[in-house]
Amino acid sequence: MRPHEECSEQNATSDAASWAGVASIAAGAFLLVTTEFLPIGMLSPIAAGFRVTEGTAGLAVTAPGFIAAIAAPVMTIAAGRVDRRTVIVVMTLAIIVSNVIAAAAPDFTIFLIGRLILGVAVGGLWSFAVAIGRRLVPESAGARATSIISAGISAGTVCGMPVGAVAGDLVGWRWVFAANALLGLLIILAQVRFLPRLPTIVPINVARLIDFARVPMARIGLIASGFVAAGHFIAYTFLEPHLRDSLAFGQSGVALALAGYAVAGIAGAFAGEHLAIRNIRQALAVSSAAVGLFVVAAASLAGAPTAAVIMVMLWGFTFGAVPVCVQVWMFTSSPKLYEAGSALMVSAFQVALAAGAAVGGLLVDSSGIGAAFLVGGVVCVVGAFIPLLSRTPDASPSTLPPP
Repeated sequence: MRPHEECSEQNATSDAASWAGVASIAAGAFLLVTTEFLPIGMLSPIAAGFRVTEGTAGLAVTAPGFIAAIAAPVMTIAAGRVDRRTVIVVMTLAIIVSNVIAAAAPDFTIFLIGRLILGVAVGGLWSFAVAIGRRLVPESAGARATSIISAGISAGTVCGMPVGAVAGDLVGWRWVFAANALLGLLIILAQVRFLPRLPTIVPINVARLIDFARVPMARIGLIASGFVAAGHFIAYTFLEPHLRDSLAFGQSGVALALAGYAVAGIAGAFAGEHLAIRNIRQALAVSSAAVGLFVVAAASLAGAPTAAVIMVMLWGFTFGAVPVCVQVWMFTSSPKLYEAGSALMVSAFQVALAAGAAVGGLLVDSSGIGAAFLVGGVVCVVGAFIPLLSRTPDASPSTLPPP
């Protein structure tokens, strides 16, 4: 073999290993978010299994969100100079532990402890995943790495509920968590195999979190993502009841509609990558506004089920683009403080998630699902105008204080 051919082959092998590492992080993100949203599709059997009300069982969804909002900045600071490969593997292990506890819990208190452990993993893994993925590939491929990992997040967001609903009916909710734990073992083996050692470049402390929050573009992105996440979850939390009650779908119809939503969301993540590369401000604004419009359309077309399902799939497609756009926005705001930006973004997103679900519940109880969808859509559209307040393509500081 000639020297240049040997070098080319080694580079190809290295590139393949790098992308396998990115895929292992994306798989971990998928596992994380799927685990987070599984209870939404299995709330009734979980409540019945522990002999608690569905409202109490709902803590399995809201509690991890609040814990994640606190854990994101805390874990980012606590990680210090710890090798980022170790951080990813430990967070994935925490997801496995959470699923095992959920599957074997003798009572709701133990079950909730498992969900709180998941909240720590949500805050930690979300804060580091995309930043680490970008380090594995050349800078020119950073957006593609972001879209692959965000596709894992989007897939988990849109798959968690339907997987829980369908699999829970087939095998029981405890076996769903057990299967998730087994999937986690396979993913952690892949991470150990494909992730190289990743020493810390810039350790994050409180001062650097504040530095990132002071960047005008970063603040706009955090506020916008909070609005869009809140609006989305005001409606999304009640998508399954909307399909079942408002559109009168049976179990198979609900499953197919949710599956279509999931597939569209994954495709939307890669569409978001292309939009973000061209113009990140317009990409975030357009995708956010589209989510709001399709949420409202999905509710307003309740009398035309086929058209309503098309709107639901378009909703999934456009929301799939949002996490990619937000991540690229955070990176553009301050590349050197990207881990700090990810941590603050996770906090904003998780608080918005929990608040949106709570507001949606109040609206559904008082005025019906249609009202929740309308308010959720309006909140998303309001969030879409916020990125337009940013007129600068790059607002990142050129220097950092010494570590």
